[in-house]
This record gives sequence, C-alpha cells and structure tokens, in this order.
Amino acid sequence: MAPPVLWQFRFSHFNEKARWALDWKGIAHVRRSLLPGFHVPRVLWMTGQKSVPVLVLDGETIHDSTRIIERLERMRPEPALYPADAAARRRALALEDFFDEEFGPHVRRALFHELLPETEFAAAVFTLGCGPSTRRLYRALFPAMRVVMNADMKINAASAARSQEKVLAALDRLEAELQPSGYLVGDRFSVADLTAAALLAPVILPPEFPYAPPGPLPAPVRRWRDAFADRPALRWTAEMYRRHRGTSAEIAA
Repeated sequence: MAPPVLWQFRFSHFNEKARWALDWKGIAHVRRSLLPGFHVPRVLWMTGQKSVPVLVLDGETIHDSTRIIERLERMRPEPALYPADAAARRRALALEDFFDEEFGPHVRRALFHELLPETEFAAAVFTLGCGPSTRRLYRALFPAMRVVMNADMKINAASAARSQEKVLAALDRLEAELQPSGYLVGDRFSVADLTAAALLAPVILPPEFPYAPPGPLPAPVRRWRDAFADRPALRWTAEMYRRHRGTSAEIAA
C-alpha cells in the first residue's frame, strides 16, 4: 500500500497542525511541498478548493487539517488525540474549532501584514527547499504575488489591526482554559493542545518546528513577535513542542 501523501506549504501553521498529527501517530508519509500561489491549479483539481493541507490516503483525498485529524483518529486510534470521555472530547473539539476559526486566520493575517513587504525574506521563506532557478523566478514574481495574497487574505492595515486584537483575545482564552495539569483538556495532550500550539508556532518558531527560517527575521517581523514575548501562552507553546512534537514520520518519496 502506498504511503499517505501530504500536500503542504512548509511555512504554514495549519499545515503544521496536520504534520504534527501524522508525526504524533507515527504514520509514515510523504510530503509534497507546494509554492504559494502556484499551488492553486493542482489543489483545485484535487479538491475543488484552493487551500492546503491536503492528505491523500488510500485513494481518499482529504482537505482541511481538522478533517485530516478526524480521519487519522479513525485510522490509528492510538496514541489518541481525542479524549475517551465524551464530555472531554466535546470540550477538546470545541477548543479545536475555536482556535481554527478565531485564532489561526488572524495570526496569519497579522503576521503576513509584516512579512509580505519584506520581499527578499518572504520569497526565500516560501521557496525554502526549491532549486535556484525556482527561487529566482519566484523572487522576480513576488511583487505581483504579494498583491494577490493581500487581496485573497484581505490583508491591509485596518484588517491586520483587527486581527491583532483577535490574536490577543485568543491568547487570553488559551491561558484561561489551561487546566492544573498544564493541558487544555484533562490531564493529557489532546487535539486542543496540538491545535493551539501548532497555530502559535509562527510566533515562537520553536526549535522542534520542522523547517528553519532562511536567515534572521526582518525587523518588522521581530517587533511583531516581541509584542507577545511575555505571554504565558508562548511559554506553554514552547513546552508543548518540547514534550510532544516528537520525531518526524516523513519518508523519502
């Protein structure tokens, strides 16, 4: 049986959520990395929509990180990401939904407002792992690509400011929801913790994140990250990565 194939962006927190789930369960898989913007025709053909991650598993094409995790739980129940207790499971899934909807898109918008004007660094981030010809072409096209990304994700100064407020509110919620155990639900790691930590990864870039940035962060991005430096949620995220990110289950194609 062919291994599952994850179609992904390397630097994407929603893609990191799916990668982490695959790695947590020790499911050997192949990763196919796409270029933002150029990914659209392939992903549209595969799924009828244009976002990644997309997992191809036993002939089934699954898009959206939440649906991917639900499928992986059925495929390999242990180690579990869904709590066994029904009430705890409802809480974990509700928190996953909250962070997916009220946190993840706003982290991306607020970060990209600072990142996308940094042409050299942004183009290098999105082409990490590509050959020199692809990197040169993407860099040359990036000013036009930036216009498309800003329009597609509705990124402007006003929307970025609103998203920053949403990020702060979500951090408040995360910190308020933490249990005495240090987890969001009960006394063990669950889909709620994985989701919140993965979606915070762009803020802290933990050493366990599978793709290192291509050099020092530009000053605007550093200033944006530094605004969160004293938040307990960031220390919690670093701890979740240290304890639970584990070894990559990616295999050579």
